[in-house]
Amino acid sequence: MPVTSQYAVPLPLVPYLPVRNSDLRFPVHRIYCVGRNYTDHAIEMGQDPNRETPFFFQKNADNLVTNNGDFPYPPVSKEVHHEIELVVAMGNGGTDIARENALDHVWGYAVGLDMTRRDMQSEMKKAGRPWEIGKAFEHSAPCSDVAPASEIGHPNEGRIQLKVNGEVRQLGNFNQLIWKIPEIIMALSGLFELKPGDLIMTGTPAGVGAVSRGDLLECFIEGVGEMTTQVV
Repeated sequence: MPVTSQYAVPLPLVPYLPVRNSDLRFPVHRIYCVGRNYTDHAIEMGQDPNRETPFFFQKNADNLVTNNGDFPYPPVSKEVHHEIELVVAMGNGGTDIARENALDHVWGYAVGLDMTRRDMQSEMKKAGRPWEIGKAFEHSAPCSDVAPASEIGHPNEGRIQLKVNGEVRQLGNFNQLIWKIPEIIMALSGLFELKPGDLIMTGTPAGVGAVSRGDLLECFIEGVGEMTTQVV
């Protein structure tokens, strides 16, 4: 007899990131993003660079672009910016995770892009409305393979760089994070119950800027990995 599904519509595919040098897949649950977590980027965005309570927003797991895939320029928007970020991949979840234990919950790290409809985000800010229209759109989270912490450890410094068509646009060191990774996990787990498979995009250094169709974005984070994406 044919098997009748208990679901009203087909089940969505499970979003995942490839694991570097492995056939394993890292299933993605949620994507959390930390806002303005580099001093120089806070300044270029016209914000106070002083250390304040971290704030968060989200992208959707199915916003991921993997395997150096293309980034389709989104409709409606006329100003889309690149933001390179160190990505933390959570292997264990929990609430109220202590800072000193936070890295025990990390499975690995990746290189990511928080692609942003800057014009639409700015409109939402002025109107006091949520940012999702500017942040959580299709293909807005290109990401590299996950490098397991069991192989690379828990890096706390290294060059973070983005080139557009061979020209360096963003250059920094992720030791410049205002809120360090253990502090981010501690703060985030006080607001949400973190789950295995969650990704945390930790913020971007200065140099964010607009992209155009045809641009090639090359991303590199020392000790973590690299990735490319073409704007189409």
